[in-house]
Amino acid sequence: MNRLRFLRSPSPAPRPRRFAYPVPWRVDRSAAPHLRLVNDGREPLSGVTVSVAGGSRLRVSGPSSVQPGEAVRASVSGRHPERDTVLVVRWFPPDGREYLWQISL
Repeated sequence: MNRLRFLRSPSPAPRPRRFAYPVPWRVDRSAAPHLRLVNDGREPLSGVTVSVAGGSRLRVSGPSSVQPGEAVRASVSGRHPERDTVLVVRWFPPDGREYLWQISL
């Protein structure tokens, strides 16, 4: 129990947004199953990760911080990714809030 006194209190919760946050990503499927996730927003996005849910495998190349106009590349392989796979993109805009977005293949 003595160790608990050394924990710092969490950061205060961000204030609620007044308007909906538009998803800043555009999915380029022109070379499927190789996808490009393009930051079409106005802000740099940090902590960007892409994960897979379903029966496929995923390879991702790209920076963890994505500037406007830059892209993250993701390659999906599996028997039927269009039937059983969803990509989950996670990122943090400059205000520090965490966002998740699902992409059906």
